Amino acid sequence: MTCSKLRFGYIFVGLSAVLCASVGGNAATSSETTGGAPPGYTTERTGGVHDFDYFAGAWATRQHRLKVRGTGGTEGEDFPATLCMTLYLGGMATVDELYMPTKDQAGLTLRTFDSQKHQWSIYWVSSVTGKLDPVPVVGGFTGQRGEFYAADEDNGRPVKVRFTWNKIDQNHARWEQAFSYDNRTWETNWTADFERADPTRTCENGRPRR
Repeated sequence: MTCSKLRFGYIFVGLSAVLCASVGGNAATSSETTGGAPPGYTTERTGGVHDFDYFAGAWATRQHRLKVRGTGGTEGEDFPATLCMTLYLGGMATVDELYMPTKDQAGLTLRTFDSQKHQWSIYWVSSVTGKLDPVPVVGGFTGQRGEFYAADEDNGRPVKVRFTWNKIDQNHARWEQAFSYDNRTWETNWTADFERADPTRTCENGRPRR
């Protein structure tokens, strides 16, 4: 999902695919979790094929994003968005579109589930560039919390990327994106609070209404 590239994601928005398996999520350790990596970082976290079933349908969101990343600044901007998500292949792939009306922008998230690794990959496509972000964040859910990580670049600077999803209750969720520039600390640069919406009012043919 790079929704900041997004990296969203969420935004938070994601693309991913594979075969059928249902295995509970857990956090595995790897060489990437020790030395040269920020707290919690691993690309071996796993999950289950139905991790994202919860997000199918329509959502109204409140987005908060740092105006400038990686400088220690705290000034942010707030804006609304709507999201419509559809399951494919029995839940092994999901596609959602995030529409940001005040930005006149949208993003597409593709999520795919690898049935051998029991792991999700999340990709982002921005309406600004039309390009699929080639580096997915990978991971899965343990209970109501999902974590997804990747090594990437932000305007030429090497970064570690973290997405977190929290299923607060049946109708509310929260997404966060953080980057680590120093392999020691995380800077949260984008958050989104989700509230379930009426798909007949919010979506049209599986996409957010304009």
